[in-house]
Amino acid sequence: MSGDKTTATRRGFLAAGAAAPLALSMAARPVRAAETASWRFQTLWAAGSINMKIFQDFCANVGAMSGGRMEIEPLAGGSVVGAMELYDAVQNGILDGQNGGGGYVAQKDVAFVMLGDLAGAYERPDQMQAWYEYGGGKELARELYAEHGTYHVGLVWHGMESIPSKKPIRGTADLQGVKMRAPTGAVSKILEKFGGAPVPMPGGEVYTALEQGVLDATDWGTLSMNVDLGFEKVAPYALYPGFHSMPATDIVVNLDRWNALPDDLKEILTVATRDFGRDMYQRLMVEDQRVAQTAGERGLTLIDWPQAERRRFRETAVDVWRELAAESPMATRIVDSQVDFLQQIGLL
Repeated sequence: MSGDKTTATRRGFLAAGAAAPLALSMAARPVRAAETASWRFQTLWAAGSINMKIFQDFCANVGAMSGGRMEIEPLAGGSVVGAMELYDAVQNGILDGQNGGGGYVAQKDVAFVMLGDLAGAYERPDQMQAWYEYGGGKELARELYAEHGTYHVGLVWHGMESIPSKKPIRGTADLQGVKMRAPTGAVSKILEKFGGAPVPMPGGEVYTALEQGVLDATDWGTLSMNVDLGFEKVAPYALYPGFHSMPATDIVVNLDRWNALPDDLKEILTVATRDFGRDMYQRLMVEDQRVAQTAGERGLTLIDWPQAERRRFRETAVDVWRELAAESPMATRIVDSQVDFLQQIGLL
């Protein structure tokens, strides 16, 4: 019995001794301030828009996924700085992060534009998402943004843009002579290749310009975004499904603040951003389809370009991408990577 008692005592001592280091190690791990984060992100989207609502949902998801350890305050476009100053505000630590876009940083390097919207390249957002996740895109993006003091968490698409027009545009031949509002850059240069006349114009002037015949068409937003602005009342035709432009916004954070995050919060923010990209384009796709189903009632004629015309537009666009990228080694790498991927999936 005494032997059994001694054995039991030894077992108890050994069990306690084994547990003690674990207990001590757990007790020695207080939660540090760096393991929580309270950040402010500004978006490009206006307060009250569906895009802003989706951005707010993203911020709420980060809080829920992290158990409240990471809170992001969603700020509407213009809340702290204007769209053109947004990236610099993140880079300089005025804001922790942004839902911005590469087109607003073109003056730093045209590579930002080639990453954010390779005009005419893709048929659907999930194709570019596949390039970003699995075709080398995110590695190039993170290298580019790190050179400018930020971390590129991921891309976010709002869908394929439609072209509202006053007359039917059924293929590339119909672009001849078309006066179309288009920003300076790839879309304008591609339009010129087909004999069109790009017109740079502030967004607030587009409706009146279409109404008065100053413009024949405009490069603007998705089908539902265009209908929200009433474009169908002055431009009764629309290219749908769109293909000429699929601009992506992004989630980008200050590099020092990213580096200070613990690994699990980095992973949570990365996964939430990936879901944000899916959520944005799928919810807007549903809105586009709702508008498309009622197009006739709105007096709107939808035009779906045949694949041969889309390919002709895309193949012409390749020359423009390479021309624009020539001034930047990083832009050239980003274009080459996407061209390889487009060939891989059969779009070139």
